[in-house]
Amino acid sequence: MKKVISFAISALLFCSCAGFLDMTPTDRVSPKLIWGTTERAEYNINYLYSYIWDLYSAPTVIGLTESLTDELKYTSYNYNAFCYLPSEMAYGGSTLTPGYVDSYMGYWGTLYAAIGRTNEALQNLQLYGAMSDEDKARLEGELKFLRGWMYFELIKRYKEVIIYEDIASITKDHALATEQEGWDQVEKDFRAAAAALPVPSASKGRLNQGTAWGMMSRAMLYAKRWDVVIEAADKVTELGYDLTDKYADAFKDGSKEAILQYYFSYKYGVTHSFNSYYTPGGDYSSQDQVGGGYAVPTQEMVESYELATGGFPNWNKWHGSNVTDTPPYADLEPRFQATILYNGAKWKDRNIEPYLGGTDGWAEWKKEKEPEGRTVTGYYLRKLVDESYDINTSGSSQSFTFLRYAEVLLNKAEACVMLSSPNEAAANAIISKIRGRVGLPYSNKSGTSLLEQIRQERKVELAYEGLRYWDLRRWELAATDYPEGLCNYQQHGLKIEKDGDVFKYSYVSVDEKDRDFPAKMYRFPLPESEVSNNKALGKQQPDENWRTN
Repeated sequence: MKKVISFAISALLFCSCAGFLDMTPTDRVSPKLIWGTTERAEYNINYLYSYIWDLYSAPTVIGLTESLTDELKYTSYNYNAFCYLPSEMAYGGSTLTPGYVDSYMGYWGTLYAAIGRTNEALQNLQLYGAMSDEDKARLEGELKFLRGWMYFELIKRYKEVIIYEDIASITKDHALATEQEGWDQVEKDFRAAAAALPVPSASKGRLNQGTAWGMMSRAMLYAKRWDVVIEAADKVTELGYDLTDKYADAFKDGSKEAILQYYFSYKYGVTHSFNSYYTPGGDYSSQDQVGGGYAVPTQEMVESYELATGGFPNWNKWHGSNVTDTPPYADLEPRFQATILYNGAKWKDRNIEPYLGGTDGWAEWKKEKEPEGRTVTGYYLRKLVDESYDINTSGSSQSFTFLRYAEVLLNKAEACVMLSSPNEAAANAIISKIRGRVGLPYSNKSGTSLLEQIRQERKVELAYEGLRYWDLRRWELAATDYPEGLCNYQQHGLKIEKDGDVFKYSYVSVDEKDRDFPAKMYRFPLPESEVSNNKALGKQQPDENWRTN
């Protein structure tokens, strides 16, 4: 989908009419005018697309929710959205108030504003849409996809939400729907979208059937509607999507694996700042420029990758101090090489130097006031960062992939295992396909071992794609002890020091205390404004734990 910044209608559209009795509003653009043509309607729907980027983009407060897991550590510790809040929320405790959680992770008000605009758009399209039936059906499909996606984001956070299917249903006091009623609405909207949207084509910028079925496969995992997950995944396969030959190519603009991509353009001045936040600090050419490395991979994530030949290396040696042996980075599988930058890795015709005094630098977490541009773990993020991008000249136009075929396959694999009569053969075939792309061996598994393998593949295959935190929540593993969950552990990195031609590696914590995921986080609290203003909620409000703990 194409990011469109300006949605303004040309001033020519505001020209007045001469008739004395002409009652057309002169202080605003008429809905009849806005929705009267396909082009203008598309401009208005593009505005709603922006909510997807706003909710998922890394430069937002929580952004990469992997920072709340064992995968990512925010480096600076200033009181700002990028650094302080993600770190504090990972510890649980006093930071997890209803207000904080809603503002920085819940987005209740933002999503309902988007739902309201979507419902208004659906109404105006039916009332004023002067276009072909085909175009009207397609645009209606886009709007229902967007509404389904918005409700999905709400339900996965709050479980029970208020359903507004049209403008007429909006009332001041409106009761919560049940969780199943909410999932019914999501499934209904995605099915309607899939029926109305066109098949995928080479053209960029609009939603299609693959997008609808792909997002259905994701959403129905949370709903535990396993049959629907499988149905949706199979529909995506039938549309011709496939894995790229190389893992690193899956994230390139227009890859055959990409189902939902957010496009940017230098030509139209539509760029983003992801690279400026996550690029290695050494990419800045001027000493006056400081940036990059706002969040970096952890040692725990590095140790989640297998050797290229299969099996895991023994990292115990590097859990000590001043170890001079080189960690087995070069021996790790291709997904690691495409995801994480480490000491000596090739990047922009140079070697990464994430050590004390190196070009890319190292900083002791929370001991230095401004560690921007330096890593606190000894690593930088490679995946999703554009190696061709010159941080010193302009914003990045690299596409951002929200949904790809590998995820859909893994969604299906999990659903096959969770069926009342599991289809383990199908699940094993998918895992073999996913691992086969990166040359990893695989032996069929069954039962709990198969489910654990699927979860492991999701962690490394989909790393930093915004899914890990939500996976742990929906599996209800987040409130258990590490490594299964997010409790009672600290993140680590490798402090790297250079002594002549020798590197010394020391295992260090990058947390000041153990992390915690309280069980109350399985259901986000309703905003206090909603609770106080909506009398229909009564005792329905599912946030008592938030008020007593």
